[in-house]
Amino acid sequence: MILLATTCYQAIACLIEDRHLPPGQLIDVGGYKLHLYTAGESGPTVVLEHSLGGIEGYLLLPEIAKLTRVCIYDRAGYGWSDRSPHPRTSQQMVAELDYLLTQAKIEPPYILVGNSFGSYNVRLYAQQFPEKVMGMVLTDGLHETAMLKMPIHLQCLKLFFLSGFVMSFLGSILGIVRLLKAIGAFEVIKRELRKFPKETLKPVKRSFCRPKHWMTMSQEILNLDTSSRQVQSANNFGTLPIVSIKANTFFHPSPWTIFLPMRAANRLREQMHHEILQLSTNCMQLQAEQSGHFVWIDRPEMILTAILMILENSDRN
Repeated sequence: MILLATTCYQAIACLIEDRHLPPGQLIDVGGYKLHLYTAGESGPTVVLEHSLGGIEGYLLLPEIAKLTRVCIYDRAGYGWSDRSPHPRTSQQMVAELDYLLTQAKIEPPYILVGNSFGSYNVRLYAQQFPEKVMGMVLTDGLHETAMLKMPIHLQCLKLFFLSGFVMSFLGSILGIVRLLKAIGAFEVIKRELRKFPKETLKPVKRSFCRPKHWMTMSQEILNLDTSSRQVQSANNFGTLPIVSIKANTFFHPSPWTIFLPMRAANRLREQMHHEILQLSTNCMQLQAEQSGHFVWIDRPEMILTAILMILENSDRN
């Protein structure tokens, strides 16, 4: 009876939400639509590429828009975007992104900001469209060499995350995720979310309440090795300005992480950051002290600093 009530609650809430127009525009990219939101008046365009399952660009957009023009888009399956019939791999996402920017007439040059898994996508984009990219910011980025040689216990961690996504998919259908949102559970799990205005958090929470969000997360993590192999060719960017932001740890110690192999995860991160520094002869690293992997929540000002570094580098040249 309780599950019936929460399922009805979810269905009604979705109907009410869907009566409101999205904040940006929906653009057809070949039979399905992606949501693109643009802010800021002038300057090179910052294009935000979210983490795996993330939709964190909405948290960063107001401050970045004070510096220069900024675009965020919901990858297929997230936010206001439709699901895509194509595999959720980096190559497919790059093709969708470029088509989206072209259709929306968003002129280059771009500063690409890739958070976590999004670092794969921006690297592949910069390799395939070098004439459009003036710099990259990689926020606690991934590197395929270490990811493809991940030890078995970290492979198990990946499966653990996948199982959580599947459970959350079911929980979103049954309205449990939405109920947790209503009682403030998101801010309990990640306390740093409390510093963001409610209106800024609204589109992020909206997406996490939708079953398609968790289905897409599952598809992206299942295709992670394929994406890792696709990005292997994107390893030599000459003198392209790149700012790599390195978090202090993968997860902050908490009751939610006590059983996770944190030492092994951090060793893997060290290997990846070493490889990332070799991507360009103009690659700089910033240390995000007191930040976990989710730099865009823990230390969002670091991303603003990195973008400013790319802009200043451009002014000097």
